[in-house]
Amino acid sequence: MTSYRIALNFEDGVTRFIECGADEKVLDSAFRNRINLPMDCSDGVCGTCKCRAESGSYDMGDEYIDEALTQDEANEGLVLTCQMVPSSDCVISVPVPSTACKTGTAQFSATLAEVSSLGDAAYELVLDAPSDAPDFLPGQYVNIGVPGSDQHRSYSFSSAPGSARMTFLVKQVPEGLMSGWLNRAQSGETLDIKGPMGSFYLRTPTRPLLFLAGGTGLAPFLSMLEVLEKQAHALPIHLIYGVTRDQDLVMVDRLVNFANRLPNFTFTTCVADPQTGHDKQGFVTQYMSPDVLHDGDVDVYLCGPPPMVDAVQKHFKDIALSPVSFHYEKFTPNATTPISE
Repeated sequence: MTSYRIALNFEDGVTRFIECGADEKVLDSAFRNRINLPMDCSDGVCGTCKCRAESGSYDMGDEYIDEALTQDEANEGLVLTCQMVPSSDCVISVPVPSTACKTGTAQFSATLAEVSSLGDAAYELVLDAPSDAPDFLPGQYVNIGVPGSDQHRSYSFSSAPGSARMTFLVKQVPEGLMSGWLNRAQSGETLDIKGPMGSFYLRTPTRPLLFLAGGTGLAPFLSMLEVLEKQAHALPIHLIYGVTRDQDLVMVDRLVNFANRLPNFTFTTCVADPQTGHDKQGFVTQYMSPDVLHDGDVDVYLCGPPPMVDAVQKHFKDIALSPVSFHYEKFTPNATTPISE
């Protein structure tokens, strides 16, 4: 029996996935999965179940009234989940918190497979994905409990959804709680995880993509590139990867491999340190050339520390350019909840 994977992304950043039958309405599928999406009438009359379809194809039928969903709203991607019947996998933004729908963040445990030290810049954390691990959207993050403490840290997946192993890029922080544990961690240890979460995720590409990564903010883009490679998109993809020091440029070999496999993918690396030996000194804004901005006909994704996000926003204002879409996630080394938009 044909079914489609529907990602429900709630206002508080929680994402839950449901399977919706080929002839099933999204609202009915959500209720079957014990997720109480907003509704009053379920007949396409009140508009209470209105959400936004971020991606995917679907049929809305003609049994709803214009007062519930106008043609202009439908043209903008708004849908009534009580009438929406998907014909592909979809991502739907739900304009209420997950708690209001009597659902919440998934919790699971994963086993440590290995930890690789990337100089004094970062670690790659590799976990064996358990059978009950929830799916996620490329770009999203999870909260990982630090063993031996009551605290957690937030990390974006660098692996693709559905991989047998989940990977994360973790910044080395001197005397940091997670860094300290990773220095002594042993394979086979168990970590408690909550997620996925976040509104920073790859939408269905319809125009050129510009990725801007700062430091370990490279992680979500590695996940996105894995997915884009499988989808074989022909749209131009350019990534600018900026770091503070030469030794902070990690996993560049991964980017080279993507460039070899994806003919439409190119990348630039730059280092802010004035004493760098790198051929491109400076910040990511200095390397956002007109050919990667496409006169604004571009989807921009940015993951980096708050000053980097602020600098990019100021740069767009200074050059009077507004990308068609701009999604970003701010983080700090000890982030417990990144800020996404």
